[in-house]
Amino acid sequence: MQFKSHFHSLLGCCLLAAASTFVSAQGTQPAAPPPGTHVSPSATYDKLLSGMEKEFVDAAEAMPADKYGFKPSVAGGEFKDVRSFGEEVKHVAQANYYFFHDPDAPASDKSKAIGTLTSKDDIVKALKESFAEAHKYIAGITDENAFVMTKSGTRGGMAAFGIAHFMDHYGQMCVYLRMNGIVPPASRK
Repeated sequence: MQFKSHFHSLLGCCLLAAASTFVSAQGTQPAAPPPGTHVSPSATYDKLLSGMEKEFVDAAEAMPADKYGFKPSVAGGEFKDVRSFGEEVKHVAQANYYFFHDPDAPASDKSKAIGTLTSKDDIVKALKESFAEAHKYIAGITDENAFVMTKSGTRGGMAAFGIAHFMDHYGQMCVYLRMNGIVPPASRK
């Protein structure tokens, strides 16, 4: 448990440091505040979440509905235990309810229902709803509570881990898109 709390704190610090780089790379964000300006944890995490949300949702929307069941294959069949494109999207939507919820309350039951979804429209809708919940959670992260230990770790650590979690699955989705001849939206010129 000690390692887990240190890991979450370290991960949070790394993501906070990376946020300004990520935000400035987006090009559409307002200019960064001058050095020495206090920026709240919620504002920092929210900008980072918004950037990742845009890339993730755009990728989810870019795959045609008939390809949501796509899994990579090798000669002789599919890879075993590999998620389909749609399962990747559903997994992140479900995980958002785990990472971005009140640490003193159980995670939402909404994540269970997401696992049963089959249509692209329903899956993308659930994804967007899960990001809306993540933004609500992040809005409640303050200077005072960001790195106070709860039964689930620190709020800042859980938010950082949740944001980092998208990156693994976003990368897989980009590969799946390219395997289907689709350039991921974030890579288009």
